[in-house]
Order: sequence, then structure tokens, then C-alpha cells
Amino acid sequence: MSTNSIDAAMLSKMFLAAAKNLEAKKEWINELNVFPVPDGDTGTNMTMTIVSAANEVAALNKPTMESLAKAISSGSLRGARGNSGVILSQLFRGFTRVISNYDKLDVTILAEAAQRAVETAYKAVMKPKEGTILTVAKGAAKIAADLIHDTQDVEEYLAAIIEEAEAVLAKTPDMLPVLKEAGVVDSGGQGLVEVLHGAYDALLGKEVDYSVEGIATSSKVVKITPETEAEIKFGYCTEFIIVLNQPVTDERVNELKDFLENIGDSIVVVADDEIIKIHVHTNDPGVAITEALTLGSLSKIKIDNMREEHQEKLIKDSQAIAAKQAEENKKRHEANTQKELKDYGFISVSVGEGIKQIFKDLGADYIIEGGQTMNPSTDDIMTAIEHVNAKNIFVFPNNSNIILAANQAAELTEDKNIIVIPTKTVPQGIVALINYMPDQSVEENQEIMLEAISQVKSGSVTYAVRDTTIDGKEIRQDDYMGIGDAGILSVGTDMVETSLEMIRNMVDEESGLIGVYYGEDVKLEDAQKFAETLEDEFEDCEIELQYGGQPIYYYLISVE
Repeated sequence: MSTNSIDAAMLSKMFLAAAKNLEAKKEWINELNVFPVPDGDTGTNMTMTIVSAANEVAALNKPTMESLAKAISSGSLRGARGNSGVILSQLFRGFTRVISNYDKLDVTILAEAAQRAVETAYKAVMKPKEGTILTVAKGAAKIAADLIHDTQDVEEYLAAIIEEAEAVLAKTPDMLPVLKEAGVVDSGGQGLVEVLHGAYDALLGKEVDYSVEGIATSSKVVKITPETEAEIKFGYCTEFIIVLNQPVTDERVNELKDFLENIGDSIVVVADDEIIKIHVHTNDPGVAITEALTLGSLSKIKIDNMREEHQEKLIKDSQAIAAKQAEENKKRHEANTQKELKDYGFISVSVGEGIKQIFKDLGADYIIEGGQTMNPSTDDIMTAIEHVNAKNIFVFPNNSNIILAANQAAELTEDKNIIVIPTKTVPQGIVALINYMPDQSVEENQEIMLEAISQVKSGSVTYAVRDTTIDGKEIRQDDYMGIGDAGILSVGTDMVETSLEMIRNMVDEESGLIGVYYGEDVKLEDAQKFAETLEDEFEDCEIELQYGGQPIYYYLISVE
């Protein structure tokens, strides 16, 4: 039996199934990363991005195409992590801009939406590279446009699109030599194919578990399970974010969760040091809101009547309570922060107690926990921006896989001037902040910082998680690797020798300073011996040894 259109209810199921399928394949996708480092995270980043949107989709009661499009777009944009996650969110953004105008989707609308998705994603990337998720998306969109006159059956149509996407994916190693050398297809492209496969399974009516497990890097409690209407005991789906007046303890978070469990079910409590996101099904949203207001001000309040009883009264009552208290909290907050408003603020992404302390000592106002081992989301960066009381805020991503999310956060921020300095490494971030000149303008400081980071060579030492070949170097599992700005500089079975070889490839006759940040798995005495070795070999360079405390990477190196 042919299917000529997709309504909002079906698209909702397809999206949730897509998220579930991607989540199930994330570790496999992680292993497709070219570099065999222990923090390969394409699958994780894409999964966390789509799950952020899926949580919002799952909370919708009887979604319309417009509300579904909004949930997918906003959820994925704010939850986007890593380059692959940001690109996926931009694909969703473009796709939903088209579908939000219709009640049902046919092949013509789907083709238009696919084309808009690709256009939006390509615009988001400064230098698009073929052989990636973008290429797979473009191939899928092209066949989608070509097929609109051949079939009106959506099932047949989507099957052909997936077949073409897989064919393009298989060609990615021919477009990027590094993929061919490593013997893998593009991991982001594979993730997109898994999204399409999951959606197609739901369209075919295959049995799919539509429950969504929320994923959060620094959350203390995360769980959400959508209920069918027949199972509803509490009538109001209530969601909001608490912007904390001050950090709360795990015990206080658990007390809040216990309170919510006493007044409802389907509880979500996602907490970090700055915000708590709440989802609860309850018969009295006002009670939940009143309790939440004891911890801070509220934003993004959303209340849906799941049984369509007494909706207007309860919503008005709860929103009235929230509005009154929020206004009081806002006045107190403004009174506390207005006098602290300054011209410049600084946000840095870093991991490791030593690295974080270095950025704080240099004047960073807010440290976002993350980096190579966990890329922060767009929402994480926006939360940091909200908490820095400055007109102009410099953001240092300190990782090439975080720059797109930082740019996306800057684009979504309306009330402050956000300047993303595209630092790809921690050493670049440190040098950029050191070169800040308080008596210069925003534009002048941006130019100074960009010039400064261009003079820094960065390196890192870690271990391989699998056998592979990269840049002509044979790598075996558990080998040490020295990774520079342009690729792998050294490989070996001895960490010190591998580190030395990497630095030899970084130092030239103009080099004058070698910075060494040792990680949490390196003992102080070993780091000191390594620094002494560097002093003996590189007599013309000053050696600076500092504790970084970073995981996974034994040494982070800078050469200036």
C-alpha cells in the first residue's frame, strides 16, 4: 500500500526513531574517526545533538507540523556539539524552515526541504570540505529533487534517497585521501545515513522503541519517557529552566527531584552549576513553579494540558505566579549585576584543573568544562554568555571541533557582542588571552589575538586506540602519538622519545619558547625530568613547565 504523504504524528515517530538508531550506532561511528585517539566523538556529538531535539519532540502532545518543526530546530541548535553536531543541527534547521508551512509532506515538499537543509548547512561552514557529511547530504538532496516526477510514494522515495546517500558515503574515501589511507568512510556522513535509516524504519511501521534517553555531560539526573494518552495520571506537561541564583549541591537537586515525584511523574531534572532544566507531568504546575522559584528565576516556561481539562485557568494561575516572582528575581539580579557590567568579558573552554586555573589567572570570567574529551554544546556556550556581565565577550573554543558551536551561540545571542577567537588548541587560547590589551578597541584586540595565535605551534601526546595508517605512518594500538597542527608528527612505543620527536618537528631556528603542560596521568618528577631533557636539547629555547591536569593527553606542547 503506497503512502503519498507524511503528517506531523508520523514525522514525530520518524524523528524519534532516527534519534534512537543513531544512538544505537554511536560507538561504531566514533570508531570511524580517522585519528585513532581515545576521544573520537563524532557519533557521540551527533547523538547528543539529535537527542536534545528528540527530548523536545517527545514532550509534545499531539504535535502540529509547526510545533514539531520548532522543537526539532530549537532543540538541535541549542544541543549541537562538535562540528558534525552543528552541521546536523543546521540540516535540521533548513529542513524545518520548509516543512513548518505545511500540514502534510509529499515528495515535492520533501525535496524542497532537503535542498534548503543542504543550503543552510553549507552556509554555516566557512570552508566546506567535500567527502564529509555535507557531501552525503548534498547527494541525498540532489536525488530527492530528481525523483519527484518518478514517484509519489513516500516509502519508495525515501528508500531511493537512502540508497543514493549510501552510494555517496561509499565514495567519500575517494574525495578525502586521509579517509582512504585510514580505510574508513566519513563518520559524519555515516551518522546522517543512520538518521535516515531510523526514520525510514518508522515510516515502514517497524517496531521501534520511541522512548528517549536524555544525554547530558554534566547532569546529575536525566530521564524522560513519553507516555501514551491512556497512561496519563497527571494532566499537565510542565517544562521550564531554572537560572540558578547560586550553585546547588547534589543533595538539593535530589530534594527537588523528590518534591516533583510527590506531585507528578515523568520527571526530568538536568542540573549543572548554572541552570536546572525541569520536565514534569503534574496536576498543578503552579506548585512545581513555586518550588523552583526558591532556587532562581525561570525561563522557557511551557505548559501543555495533556487531558484538555481546566487548561486556561491553571496556565494563567501558574504563569501569573511565575511572572510575579520572575519580575522580583529580575530586579534583584539587575541590582546585583548592573554595577558589575563591564566592557569586556572572557569565556574559555578547557579541561584539567591546572589548565582551568591558568585561564582564571589570566582573567577568564567563565570556564566551560570540555575540550577534546567532551565538546560543549551551543547551549552550554550560551549559558556561559548569559552569566558574563559584559557588553563584549571574547570566546576561546580552544578546539577545532568547538568553533562552529561557538559561532552558532554567537549568532543566537542578541543582547551582547560575541567575538569568537577561533583558537584550535589550549596553547592558542592561552596566548590569545595573554595578548589582550585593555586600552585597545574590540576590533583591535581581535586583530591582535588572531595574529598572536597564528604564531603558535601546538602539539599533544596521547595513545592510539586501534591499528591504522595515517600520513604514511604505521600505527599500532597502544602506540604513543605526537599530534601537531597539521597531523601526526611522531609515533612510538616510548612516550618520552615520541614526545621529543614531535617537538623536534615543531621547533625551528626562530623558536624561542617551549611550553609544556603535563596531564593528570604524568607524575611531577617525570614531567620535571622531561623538561630537563628539553633544556639540554633545545638550548636556545626557554622551557616553561606547568601542570595542566588534562585527561587522555600526557603532554600539551606550545612552541613560539
